[in-house]
Amino acid sequence: MYALMALVFVLGYLCIAFEHPLRIDKAASAILTAVFAWTLLVIGADSIFPALESAANGNSNTHHVVESLRHHLGEISEILFFLMGAMTIVELIDAHDGFKAITDRIHTTKRVHLLWLVGLITFFLSAALDNLATTIVMVSLLRKLVSDQQERWFYAGIVVIAANAGGAWSPIGDVTTTMLWIGNQITASGIVVKLLLPSLVCLLVPLILLSFRLRGNTEPPLVVEPEENRRDPTTPFERNLVFFLGIAALVFVPLFKTLTHLPPYMGILFGLGVLWVVTEVIHRGKNDEDKHPLSVVGVLRRIDTTSVLFFLGILLAVSSLATAGHLTQAAIALKDGLSNVYAINIAIGLLSAVVDNVPLVAGAMKMYPLVSHADVAAAGNEAGWLGNFVINGNFWEMLAYCAGTGGSCLIIGSAAGVAAMGMEKINFIWYLKRISGLAFIGYISGAATYIALFATAT
Repeated sequence: MYALMALVFVLGYLCIAFEHPLRIDKAASAILTAVFAWTLLVIGADSIFPALESAANGNSNTHHVVESLRHHLGEISEILFFLMGAMTIVELIDAHDGFKAITDRIHTTKRVHLLWLVGLITFFLSAALDNLATTIVMVSLLRKLVSDQQERWFYAGIVVIAANAGGAWSPIGDVTTTMLWIGNQITASGIVVKLLLPSLVCLLVPLILLSFRLRGNTEPPLVVEPEENRRDPTTPFERNLVFFLGIAALVFVPLFKTLTHLPPYMGILFGLGVLWVVTEVIHRGKNDEDKHPLSVVGVLRRIDTTSVLFFLGILLAVSSLATAGHLTQAAIALKDGLSNVYAINIAIGLLSAVVDNVPLVAGAMKMYPLVSHADVAAAGNEAGWLGNFVINGNFWEMLAYCAGTGGSCLIIGSAAGVAAMGMEKINFIWYLKRISGLAFIGYISGAATYIALFATAT
């Protein structure tokens, strides 16, 4: 059963990677993989955990597996509730056209100026929202700024690099960073201080290289005058209020966790609750036809539930391997093979360009358990290695950077890339030829920056 679990996981992973050729949604593959893996684990519990049988307390191996499942599900639920709350807030802002506060202020047509504007806006917006939502917003913006599809693809590629780089240094900017934050591997202040500069270098290097190549002006699309009878369902006051309250709710989450010591999902639910009440109040005088699309009840239908189910499935599948001991063996193999936390993380980052970074980070979190400073002090010869796995240790910070930015090297390597690919129908080979090299150079430059500033002997 032990080997069969690994085989099931690999097959499930292949189904996820080849989602488009198979025409089977990756969420379905992830959920089935999780169910099959845990089923095999409970069936073969006696052979996998022979030492756990205890006649003294009456607990069977099956009971141990079920309790482990409940434990992991509790941890995963924290991530899912946080994501659902954040996605609802972003969708509520978008329903009120709140992002026009940003898009209406970009008027330049010079290619180099537009390159830097798009890159930097995406970088900082991604840190405040998340890389997926930011990519959707910025690609929508590019449609209003650039008419030529090939040129728009180019800027969309820069958006992918900038969104992933911006999400890496913020606890709410990327799913994987959020996972590490919720798991207490990193703190909000620690990740911002240590990863801001490496993430910025990851973006600035491609922007500087491109600044020597881009010339001339871009051709904006023709502006179509709106119909005179068209009625805007929101006022400028309502748009701005929801925008600033929504951004404040997202940014407030790290502060809420620091003040209350409650998990981040409680902070995001608090922000969602406040925004829910405010939108109900400001729209209470409108008829149901105008009010419903602007309410939380209305935007809940726009939430990407498929992505939530995918995260649930893949995280449960990874947790089954952690319970069975597969990930412990993988961690030992990586340590013996590479013997350096920075090399391990760079390899994980590049691998995330091929496969999804969520299960990679989930696997790393299970492979390398969080240790305390007391454990390091008592470790003797292993103290140097274990010191990288304390809260805000070099391994966790480097993992947040590498898993967040390495996926930019391929269009399918991140949620931001997949979103841009879907919205603009970007060709995989086109991205590989024109954007992947820039993304790789930026990725390595940022990693080298972190190592130069913070590396310790391992």
